[in-house]
Amino acid sequence: MSSPVVELTSVSKVFDTNTALHDVNISVEPGEVHCLLGDNGAGKSTLIKIMSGVYQPTTGQIRLGGKPVTFASPREAQGHGIATVYQDLDLFPLMPVSEVFFLGREITRGRGPGRRVDKKRAAQLALEQIHRMGIRRVTSGGQLVGTLSGGERQALAISRALYFGARVLILDEPTSALGVKEAGVVLRLIDTAKADGIAVIFITHNAHHALITGDRFTILIHGTVADQFQSGQRTREELLNLMAGGEELESLQEHLEEPEPDQARP
Repeated sequence: MSSPVVELTSVSKVFDTNTALHDVNISVEPGEVHCLLGDNGAGKSTLIKIMSGVYQPTTGQIRLGGKPVTFASPREAQGHGIATVYQDLDLFPLMPVSEVFFLGREITRGRGPGRRVDKKRAAQLALEQIHRMGIRRVTSGGQLVGTLSGGERQALAISRALYFGARVLILDEPTSALGVKEAGVVLRLIDTAKADGIAVIFITHNAHHALITGDRFTILIHGTVADQFQSGQRTREELLNLMAGGEELESLQEHLEEPEPDQARP
């Protein structure tokens, strides 16, 4: 077993009097898809915002490559190789693919007053990286982002993150609101990132997508880790129940522990 790329130890987050996360431990290894699951309000968003530098933990520690780190901002987290692709991709629909790909990191040529953005080189590189992710319908770096499907936009964001050195890729509901075909595109992108040795954190409400993609799973309920397990250790029904908060499981357990009518008699 390899060492974790990123590891959270005893992480808690308190907002005023509200405890959003309590004593969370989670680690992700290279080439592993770690699914983070839970119902709305379980603490998933808070956790990924801590990992991506939006929030700092109230208590606990983040380690990257075994070394303690503190992120004061998302930019610092990105500088350490943690990239987050959010569910709602605001990718400037009227901009060309290549410009969005290199936004803020433009390729230039020349020096001094004669320095210019190298649009041709940017278009070539952006197209190469998108094709590397298996997206062939995009045929030009000059194609407008607004013409891309949901899966293709995810491919653009993921390929951009990997090109700029992501070691940890956090995907926030990447298949949400996508059709079956487009969701399949995104799941293949996750497999590609995994094959490249990237540590992937996959946040999803879709148990089927989680089960066919994930290597390890963490279930959050009310900000606390309710269960952690590896692929094959839980059934789909058990996973769905945990994602819903575990009420059905608790009810079943209580029922099983009740004495039989004959046993209840003196």
